[in-house]
Amino acid sequence: MPLKKKATLIIILGAVFYFILSYHIIIIKEGVRLLKKSTFTLEYTIFSAKGKSNKTIMAIDILREDGIGELLKEEGLMSEEEEILILETLDIEGYIPDQPY
Repeated sequence: MPLKKKATLIIILGAVFYFILSYHIIIIKEGVRLLKKSTFTLEYTIFSAKGKSNKTIMAIDILREDGIGELLKEEGLMSEEEEILILETLDIEGYIPDQPY
């Protein structure tokens, strides 16, 4: 294989690996959404939210910290109030609800 082809292949494979380290691929409803990771990791690179409760999804620290709650709200699967209740139930340290009940 010529050097130019090898270099192109290495660059493409590096870009794919960088993408896998940088984004969560979330399977939600009938589609796929991307969620930027806060750190390079292979954890939860592909995650299916189908059949899982919002509390189960929000209980995963990595996804919650990377913004899965916002994604669920954008998709209409969770309201702001439900997110607050879930976070209070999970007793997230440092979380202060914006409004009292």
